[in-house]
Amino acid sequence: MTQSTFTVETDSRLTTVDVTDRIAAAVPDGLESGTATAFVQHTTAGLAVQEDEPRLRGDLESFLRDLVPDEGHAHDQLDGNADSHLRAALIGPDVTIPIADGELALGTWQSVFLVECDGPRTRTVVVTVAGE
Repeated sequence: MTQSTFTVETDSRLTTVDVTDRIAAAVPDGLESGTATAFVQHTTAGLAVQEDEPRLRGDLESFLRDLVPDEGHAHDQLDGNADSHLRAALIGPDVTIPIADGELALGTWQSVFLVECDGPRTRTVVVTVAGE
């Protein structure tokens, strides 16, 4: 098993950043099969597998904005970002991807995105790879 980390700089409050290549880079040379699990170490960001199409990425951001209002939550009394926590809870902090023939076994249209819900920020992603 191997583990590595990388950081992602985001530039807006709610956005998506393609991290597929950075997760793929964590797969050790010579590993034929296994799994790669990526985990974002934050409560106001998530990871999702989705198509990398600009309009769809915009639709995802709009969907999260429409689903979770920006204001009116109890946690806002503490630091004003309850909407970010709720949006990230819907996305989830991790993804697990099979590895086949030494590569991430994503479908034709699948990419992995960090979904930033409280940016701009610097986010840390941990990738754990297990296999043979």
